[in-house]
Amino acid sequence: MNILVCIKQVPDTTEIKINPETNTLMREGVPSIVNTFDSYALELGVRLKEEHGGKVTVMSMGPEQAKAALKECLSVGADEAYLLSDRAFGGSDTLATSFILANFAKHLENEEGKFDLILCGKQAIDGDTGQVGPEMAEHLGIAQVTYATDIKAEGDKTLVKRENDQGYDWIEVLSPAVITVTKSDFEPRYATLKSKIAANKAEIHVLNSKSINIDVEKCGLKGSPTKVKKSYTPKKENNGIIIKEETASASVQTLMRLIADKKVI
Repeated sequence: MNILVCIKQVPDTTEIKINPETNTLMREGVPSIVNTFDSYALELGVRLKEEHGGKVTVMSMGPEQAKAALKECLSVGADEAYLLSDRAFGGSDTLATSFILANFAKHLENEEGKFDLILCGKQAIDGDTGQVGPEMAEHLGIAQVTYATDIKAEGDKTLVKRENDQGYDWIEVLSPAVITVTKSDFEPRYATLKSKIAANKAEIHVLNSKSINIDVEKCGLKGSPTKVKKSYTPKKENNGIIIKEETASASVQTLMRLIADKKVI
């Protein structure tokens, strides 16, 4: 199988802070990690390769520092890594980002053959839009399945275990397809010392807008119809009350009286 996994380097959300003056994320000194859901997508891709043979290629869009995330992916089973890095890509919203990634996929397919599957995390933990994967499928004109927790390949068909509100569905889709992955049935594997050393020595292919012959008018801020006006931390408001009576029955009576006074019931 020929599989492409799209990954993003994101700030560790446990360390994120917002500048109170500019209302923007404070990224300096904040450690970066591979987006959590992308790690699950990579794990499923590597498992498919191990079962059916083939190749797993990882790609990311971002600055030079994103090479570290790609090397981490190489250390846990990916075979080749590409970084799309260009000032023209800066400020891209989800539409522009998906356009760039889809064009990269087309470029690589012309060089190395068609992808059977393109895997993405269901969303990035720094944006939470969940739009890039489905938009890639639209740009490429291929099928998509979202919220996958497991993937099985049978010939030219792919079976996807898809999470829903009541449980799971098994969906059959013809390749090629874009599949977005949520927390899967399999935890991402850990790198070994040997695989880390090999990944650090591996080459990360860096491409720009000229490399993939893309229309830069549809990239970056120029190609982004949505704008972020500001980011901020919501104010914490202590609107609740704690009822402490001598008995549970008395607490219930007090609660019911308060609810009646507020005309909730």
